[in-house]
Amino acid sequence: MLELQNIKKTFHKGRESVVAVDDVSFEIKSGEILGLVGESGCGKSTISRIIMQLLIPDSGSVTLGDVNLTALPRKEIRRHRLDFQMVFQDPYASLNPRQTIFSTIGEALQQRNPGLKGEVLRKRVGELLETVGLPANQMQRYPHEFSGGQRQRIAIARALAPEPRIIIADEPVSALDVSIQSQILNLLRKLQQELGLTMLFISHDLSVVHYLADRIAVMYGGKIIEHGKASQIFHEPKEDYTRKLLSSVPVLAKLAR
Repeated sequence: MLELQNIKKTFHKGRESVVAVDDVSFEIKSGEILGLVGESGCGKSTISRIIMQLLIPDSGSVTLGDVNLTALPRKEIRRHRLDFQMVFQDPYASLNPRQTIFSTIGEALQQRNPGLKGEVLRKRVGELLETVGLPANQMQRYPHEFSGGQRQRIAIARALAPEPRIIIADEPVSALDVSIQSQILNLLRKLQQELGLTMLFISHDLSVVHYLADRIAVMYGGKIIEHGKASQIFHEPKEDYTRKLLSSVPVLAKLAR
């Protein structure tokens, strides 16, 4: 579904240069969740923005299906953006406070299906809300009328609306209470099973990634230093850095596994 090959990105500020991503390659198969884990500043979010073509890599390629996105003219990128959607860390900041939930999700639906209107559009918005565990009769409310966990469910519904081929979730639970985190993780797992969801799940928390992902890629200093099945990375890490990440996981989280 998605393949990155030899991606490199350097940021320049004056005479200084910082290599944010250094020769990163990985692939995500259809219906799979790949967890990308590492500390802040390791290059995870830069990778997500390169996939979305919000940043242009210095070298390497991003291929979605059979389309090499990095080889497309910039004017053609926009029509491919419906194929990959993002779920952000802060659900309140990512939702327009002036739009009702109906308008937010309806607008996303119409990007793929411009002809959706009236009762058909309203029904589809309601179905998406129910898919993420919210009542359809709340669609005329505004983001500030929902809790943080509910807002993230709305953000997930909006990401699902254009029927993307892949969803990129960038720290989608780190701003939520622990009890709410588990609800959102369970929702994402349910969506994967029911909809065949394909996802890149980005986090600094290895226990969260282990719970959800099929495979894990560990990132450090702009590089992928370890990559394998989730259970293998969590229980039998090969790299010292991965072991340090594991040592930072609270004991109760480890026992829960």
